Amino acid sequence: GNSDMNIIVAADKNWAIGNNNELLVSIPDDMKFFREHTTGNVIIMGKKTLESFPGKRPLKNRVNIVITKNQNYKVDGAIVVHSIEEAVEKAKGYNEDVYVIGGGSIYKQMLPYCDTAYVTYIDHQYAADTFIPNLDEMTDQWELAEESDENTYFDLEYYFRTYKRK
Repeated sequence: GNSDMNIIVAADKNWAIGNNNELLVSIPDDMKFFREHTTGNVIIMGKKTLESFPGKRPLKNRVNIVITKNQNYKVDGAIVVHSIEEAVEKAKGYNEDVYVIGGGSIYKQMLPYCDTAYVTYIDHQYAADTFIPNLDEMTDQWELAEESDENTYFDLEYYFRTYKRK
């Protein structure tokens, strides 16, 4: 296929994305944005991300590709691969768009393969143990192409940002 590869992520002002294998915050509009983009498409994730889903089940109406070093890992309804390269190859077999959805190390390793990053930027600093590369600092490779107006969820301010590879 000639599918585009994208990153989709919610990050705080330090580019933190998680703590104790959980999201930093659950914002309904961000969840909706995620659903609208990924439904009917291909999602690539690490095993821990899959296991953070309800019932540790793949997300429905999407092709779920799970990366793990564990050669014996099996998941009903998901395609299990054992390397970043294998995930990229598998994803190429589909014409749908491809979204990398986590976690931290998967985002870092998949970033070079992606040309678009959808970042829900949350203007707050959380206690966190998982971060992704700060695209604002990678000005030689990435540029902020689009930014929504400010959104609020209770007292949180957040923005939907689209970064494009230069």
